Amino acid sequence: MVKIIGIGNALVDVLVQLPDDSALQHLGYERGGMWHIGFEQFERLQEWLTTVHTERATGGSAANTIHALSALGASTAYIGNVGLDELGDYFVGMLRHRGITDAVTRSTDIRTGVATTFILPDGERTFATYLGAAPNMDVASVTRMLHDMRPRQGHKVILHVEGYLVQDHDFILPVLEAAKAVGMLVSYDLASWNIVKNDIDFVRHLVDKYVDIVFANEDEAMAFSGTTDAHDALGMLAEMTMMAVVKVGKRGAWGRSGTDEEHVPAAECEKVVDTTAAGDFFAAGFLRGYVSGESLRCCLEMGNIMAVKVIQVLGTKVDDAQLPDALNDVTSKWQP
Repeated sequence: MVKIIGIGNALVDVLVQLPDDSALQHLGYERGGMWHIGFEQFERLQEWLTTVHTERATGGSAANTIHALSALGASTAYIGNVGLDELGDYFVGMLRHRGITDAVTRSTDIRTGVATTFILPDGERTFATYLGAAPNMDVASVTRMLHDMRPRQGHKVILHVEGYLVQDHDFILPVLEAAKAVGMLVSYDLASWNIVKNDIDFVRHLVDKYVDIVFANEDEAMAFSGTTDAHDALGMLAEMTMMAVVKVGKRGAWGRSGTDEEHVPAAECEKVVDTTAAGDFFAAGFLRGYVSGESLRCCLEMGNIMAVKVIQVLGTKVDDAQLPDALNDVTSKWQP
């Protein structure tokens, strides 16, 4: 009875495992950073990538969450834009393979966006992102899609929004207005502390006026609130929304909904291989619990379990068959 629609930058992740920092230094990237690169720099990077082993997977924060939700049996759709090229075919093909409703448009004059992800032995990631066609979404087309996917009687629709989209005010504002106008709930992942900090007034306005469920990690929450305490930040986020979640890494996660507040410790993890998409999978687990009517505590537990599953593999290539069983263990634990 609930459909979850993701909207964000549609990217293909190219994953590179490095033995140390030397290649990053050679390429001019600082460990742990996220670098937006233009087409010429992207082509030079492509030449270097031919000299090393790479793997690829669908990417983009909201897309990761929607893929994980689909694996958990949720009804899902995805809105984004890719190029009319082989990587675009791959991205769309993976949506259809997972049974995700494809609402992806395609540009004929620009290539599909690529996030090259450099992974160090300790799991630290460094990104060189060529957005390509990803930001080329048309407001009018997207608002028509949202109208067509509006909730029918007895149904709910959640629009899960990738935080990186706030960089384009002229796009995200009318999209959120359209979503609320047709009766959708809005789930929003803050995505990056520096994006929050650099556009704080606009981000606070969006959260306060349009967002029902908000996800943040500790750094994002503190950037949003201007505090140095994650729990205080949770309070500010919760005052503006129906439900707020702040993830605090190895210390677990906080959640608040009205007067209900919960903290759950992080799930056990044998070995961290790659922290790519940990937050995206957390959101998937939490939202799967929410649409199933689970308690706030159970939703947080489900988010933690999903995050641990994805950080033990390269990229987002989790064995889908393991995921529902993992969450069933959590829901049975919290049944009254």
